[in-house]
Amino acid sequence: MSRRCELTGKGPMSGNNVSHAKNRTRRRFLPNLNETTLQSEALGRGFKLRISAAALRSVDHRGGLDKFLAKAKDTELSDNALKIKKAIAKSGAQAEALS
Repeated sequence: MSRRCELTGKGPMSGNNVSHAKNRTRRRFLPNLNETTLQSEALGRGFKLRISAAALRSVDHRGGLDKFLAKAKDTELSDNALKIKKAIAKSGAQAEALS
């Protein structure tokens, strides 16, 4: 499983450990990933995603998974998140056609 956020695309960064004597050794900064279940209001079910803590705050700020995915760029989303986004768009189009 890759260490990449499924919604924002955040991944590992590299840098240096710096000791008191200023010795530098390479290290990796890993994103704070959490396995969470986010509810989709349009589809009426939950989706299990591996997202960063920052992405979870962004989802809450924008008002839920549906609204977050509507504004998200397709290049940043994982394959799983893209499928969810397309299913939400399809269900919205069907709801508009029926009303």
